[in-house]
Amino acid sequence: MSFFAILCALLIEQVRPLAYHNPVYGVVLAWTRWTSRNFDAGKPHHGWVAWGLAVLVPTVLALGVHWFLALALGLPFAVLWSVAVLYVTLGFRQFSHHFTGIRDALDVGDEALARSLLAHWQRVDAADLPRSEIVRHVIEHSVIAAHRHVFGVLAWFSILAAFGLGPAGAVFYRMSEFVARYWAHKNNASVQPSSIWVQKAADQAWALIDWLPARITAIGFAVVGSFEEAIDCWRNDARRFPSENDGVILAATSGAVNVRLGGGALSPVPLTDPLSQAQAGDPLAGNLGLDNGSTPGREPEPAHLRSVVGLVWRSVVMWMVLLALLTLARLLG
Repeated sequence: MSFFAILCALLIEQVRPLAYHNPVYGVVLAWTRWTSRNFDAGKPHHGWVAWGLAVLVPTVLALGVHWFLALALGLPFAVLWSVAVLYVTLGFRQFSHHFTGIRDALDVGDEALARSLLAHWQRVDAADLPRSEIVRHVIEHSVIAAHRHVFGVLAWFSILAAFGLGPAGAVFYRMSEFVARYWAHKNNASVQPSSIWVQKAADQAWALIDWLPARITAIGFAVVGSFEEAIDCWRNDARRFPSENDGVILAATSGAVNVRLGGGALSPVPLTDPLSQAQAGDPLAGNLGLDNGSTPGREPEPAHLRSVVGLVWRSVVMWMVLLALLTLARLLG
């Protein structure tokens, strides 16, 4: 049933994408704020207590509702619950409007608008970026966003659903990513910033949780792109990026579509409310850039944006076909 739940959620999300400001994100943000405010007391073990409550309570709640619906009302209601959970945790339309706007601006030659849209998306100073660097940053941020909004959620949902845990994996993955990003933003808040211990706990947990999904995404990109180049770039150039997991994905992307990625990061623009971006679902700008050299490949150009879109959609189709075959084998077996 995982295949049908994912398919329905993706189709609904394409027709009616989740609004930027919605009650679900409001509840998640309020819950994360409450856990850090009440359990972040500045001691090492408090970081793990706050993380455990922030991530595991929603995960267990999603699992409990799934089991209740399956036992009390039947499997179809449990599948509907999975579709609802996937709708709010999975989907391209939660970030693709940024990508589309910048791509359209570059297509008509309006580089000033493209810089403005990139700066607004990532809260960075993009005023002096040349065209190739605009494309590079858009590719990097879009690929990581696609992984965190789509492929990572698919991986954890599919794995735990295979063990009868319903949509718990999707909630677990997205909450782990959200609290790590939120507490990093909250560190810059003028009122009650997050302690180093909750940040360390969230970062360590997120690195571990995203380890397998990142490599699944990279393998998918290699299979549907240029396989040998993607694997070679993964092996030799993933270390150029500050995050090990993000580096694997970006290096594989670079080889799969033959584009140069990596290099210097953009300078973040200070926000009046540094927490406002935490709800948006976008990676921190500083996480993706480190002036440690670039991967081999062609200079980024707008045509690469279309190549990346094709790469991502082919990966989605590949994994959906694989899930369909596994579902069919399970039904026939």
